[in-house]
Amino acid sequence: DNIPSVVPLLSRALQRIRSTPPRIIASPPTQPRRAAVALLIRVVPAPSAPLPPQSTASPSLTEFFEQDWVNHPDARPEILFLYREDSATPETAVSHHLKVPKKEAHVAFPGGRMEPDDEGGLYTAMRQTWEEIGIDLAERYYTSVGQLDDREITTSLGKRLLMILSPFVFLQVTPSAPQPDPVPTTSLHWTPLSSLVSPFTPPKWSTVSVDAASRLTPKHSSALRVLVRILVGSMEFPAIVLEPTDASNPITGEKLTHDVLEKGIPPTTPRRRPQKLKLWGLSLGMTLDLMSYMIHPAPAPRTDGMPTSGSSSPLTPVMQLPYHPSEDFLVEYVAPSLASVFPKFSYPDVNFWIWVFGRRYREVVRGWEASLRAGVNDRRINWSGSALNNFYAAIRKALVVVIVARALGILLGLGFAIWWIFAR
Repeated sequence: DNIPSVVPLLSRALQRIRSTPPRIIASPPTQPRRAAVALLIRVVPAPSAPLPPQSTASPSLTEFFEQDWVNHPDARPEILFLYREDSATPETAVSHHLKVPKKEAHVAFPGGRMEPDDEGGLYTAMRQTWEEIGIDLAERYYTSVGQLDDREITTSLGKRLLMILSPFVFLQVTPSAPQPDPVPTTSLHWTPLSSLVSPFTPPKWSTVSVDAASRLTPKHSSALRVLVRILVGSMEFPAIVLEPTDASNPITGEKLTHDVLEKGIPPTTPRRRPQKLKLWGLSLGMTLDLMSYMIHPAPAPRTDGMPTSGSSSPLTPVMQLPYHPSEDFLVEYVAPSLASVFPKFSYPDVNFWIWVFGRRYREVVRGWEASLRAGVNDRRINWSGSALNNFYAAIRKALVVVIVARALGILLGLGFAIWWIFAR
């Protein structure tokens, strides 16, 4: 059976993004740094689809999705991800202590920090994309669709703000475009949107483990880090395993030319074993925000203003707020990126104490749910940020209790051992 195309969902999503004002977060005076990234989407035409004649004018969004080659059943919408070997970007600033397995690679979007001379976040996203991968988003091949909600990049379990990140969505409006020219340490991975949003080919969920000690101890305190790692374990974040369709070296980014593909001539650099590409963290959050515009036809409205439950979304089983298992409060409708930022600890007692200290977090979620039931969805209220901040506050309290309890247990154990030895 033929799998339905996701082009109609993409059309609907981009039209909604263009018409929906994003939530803008102003930089506080104490931390003025900002960054921007580009979410670039293209539609790969079917081999048998007749292509339109080249034009000097770019089509509008509506005109683009009315073209026959775009609506061909075999047309394939894709989104661009990057793998950076150095990972020295704002998106990975919160994970600089993360130890990535050798067979695992974490992807991101093109982008970077805003410079003083930049005219704004959109300019930053376009400039960084050109500098990093050689794609000029100002050319006629592309159009700027709109902006997703700003998000805060924090470290130390949400305690310290690093910068504000603004994601911008772009669409390639031509069947082909000039070849990109990424820097040597960056490889490009075009991934079918159907593998992310279609219920027929649901995303492959996995996890990424993060050393909790890296978020709690100074960078150069090796002994303290080992001790904290033993006491509190690790954190697990959700991730999606990607299956790109690009014909490039999965690691080096070297383009596999006709000589390589057809004649068997080896590339100039030796190929390594393909790594497992994982989408997680901030990049996953931004992708989920984009996917939230695509994952469902508009559900039948309810009288209480809440989204209709029973969605066929491939995200519903995964996207649940911790300690709030409500069938009515569907995160993929309300705040999809939240599903990417709530960690689960490897030690069960840590998760228990998070629940104990999470009373304020649960109150915020209930208030958020009540506002939605009343039909009031004021985007000026940062419900998701408030919920996340209170959840991280509960984590910090839980970790203090766990560390103190474990330390007391160790001291009592040593004391008992000493007493047992000398008492005999």
